[in-house]
Amino acid sequence: MRKLMILALLGIAMFFNFAKAQHKDKVYDFVSVQQQPQFPGGIMAFYSYLSKNIKYPESAKKNNEQGKVFLSFIVNKDGSLTDLQVIRGLSQSLNQEAIRVLKSSPKWNPAKLNKQLVRVKYNIAVNFSLG
Repeated sequence: MRKLMILALLGIAMFFNFAKAQHKDKVYDFVSVQQQPQFPGGIMAFYSYLSKNIKYPESAKKNNEQGKVFLSFIVNKDGSLTDLQVIRGLSQSLNQEAIRVLKSSPKWNPAKLNKQLVRVKYNIAVNFSLG
C-alpha cells in the first residue's frame, strides 16, 4: 500500500512538473498580457525600420503590386521573432519580402504577465506602396 501511495505521489509530481514546463512555453494572445511586446522605440520606430529595410521586389514594381501583407508571429521571451506566417498576402514576392524584413528585425521587447516574460502571438500589417 505504501509503495502504491509513493508511486501515486510521484505521478502527481511528474504531472505538475510537466504542466509547469508546458506553462513556461505557452503562447499568449496579445490582449491577455499586462505589457505587450513592442519593437524597440515603439510602433513608429518599427514603421521607420520597415521603410528603411524593405526592398521592393522588381517584379512587384513592374506589375504595380501594392497593398498590405498581414503577418502573424510569436515574440519570444528573449525578444526574438519566430513562427512567421502570412495570414493574408498579396503576391509571392511581396509576401517573401515582408517575412524577410521581419526575420532580420532587431529583437523586440518581450511581453510580461505578472512580471514574468512570456511568449505572445502578434499580428501586424506591412504596407507596400509605390507612391
